Amino acid sequence: MDLNWLRDFECLARTLNFTRAAEERNITQSAFSRRIKALESWAGAPLINRATYPVQLTEAGSQLLPVAQNAVTQLTETRSAIRADDDRGTSNFVRFSVLHTISANYLAGRIDDMQNDLPDLRTRVVSDSLSTCCELLIEGAVDIMLCYYHRAVSPRIDEAALARKDLHDDHLIPVAAATAARTGGWNLDAPGAAPIPYLAYERSSFLDMVVDGIAGPHKPPLETIYIDGLVETVKRRVLQGAGVAWLPQTAVAAELSRGDVVPVGGGAWRTRLKIAALSDAAALGPAARQVWDLL
Repeated sequence: MDLNWLRDFECLARTLNFTRAAEERNITQSAFSRRIKALESWAGAPLINRATYPVQLTEAGSQLLPVAQNAVTQLTETRSAIRADDDRGTSNFVRFSVLHTISANYLAGRIDDMQNDLPDLRTRVVSDSLSTCCELLIEGAVDIMLCYYHRAVSPRIDEAALARKDLHDDHLIPVAAATAARTGGWNLDAPGAAPIPYLAYERSSFLDMVVDGIAGPHKPPLETIYIDGLVETVKRRVLQGAGVAWLPQTAVAAELSRGDVVPVGGGAWRTRLKIAALSDAAALGPAARQVWDLL
């Protein structure tokens, strides 16, 4: 059981619309539908009648809804109480939610830099998926969220009540292990090339949509052999010589400089990403405000 499944189900029961519920839950409609199906699989019966418009709860769905609402409420209240106890003596910690790759390849270094100006700085970092990072920020469980932005794809989050800072320019580039690329002749610019093994991101994830915007119009000879949601795991497969992947430049900067990995396509296959910070600036405490001003 995933608590998010119950939250998704609550939202769908209220909106009776998959598209609107997915937007409110800040995930793609396909991912939202998969989570509702996962909950139905867990329950052992259909919860939504999809044959009507708008959709309706089935008898099983109506039976589960008040239980789901009560469970979410009780778990949320208990979590708040646990955090309140845990935060005693650590109320000056600045809390971040951040994508795994940004945490490892950008935020850790920025925290080191900020500690030169703020020697007493204390931080708590939650590295997770984009949807979880957004949810933690919206719920007030963290002070600042770091994520990627792209000119054509942005996180599905209502920025009306949030402040945003663009912190760093990154680039998404197609790379492969040097030896494997040379042996296999992997080159996206080569016409009539043989199929190239491709290491992809989860379908409809943020980075998958960015890559699709780059590669889709060119129809490169890519054959998907591996799919994963984490940049660091895809990077590991690249270093093993398994295939080609689009990786943030910050994630492979050291390997590029050493020549362990090489680009496998020119400028047309690259795009710029921005690492951005979001916060409810008006709600920041003194320590978090100092960090926000330094970012």
